[in-house]
Amino acid sequence: MKEALGLIETRGFVGAIEAADAMVKAANVKIVGKEKTGSGLVTIMVRGDVGAVKAAVEAGSEAVRRVGELVSVHVIPRPHADVELMLEKPKAKAKAKAAPKATK
Repeated sequence: MKEALGLIETRGFVGAIEAADAMVKAANVKIVGKEKTGSGLVTIMVRGDVGAVKAAVEAGSEAVRRVGELVSVHVIPRPHADVELMLEKPKAKAKAKAAPKATK
């Protein structure tokens, strides 16, 4: 069974960190990523069963409102496989950046 995907978008990094902290403390979810999209927007993504993700996103939203600006919130109960592809990071580029360059 696919896990639900929860997303919280904030304006500012502090709000994003506060949301992430509140989400993992409120429910049995895993943080699976963050995206900085420019103009100070940061999206935090969590995974877990539908009920846990809904509870986590609700807690994260309230936490953001206390310290920053909440832009958007969404829960996708069963993301389609094509959506999953959008969330994957290119592995070849990540490895190339991490590998030290040889010098002569």
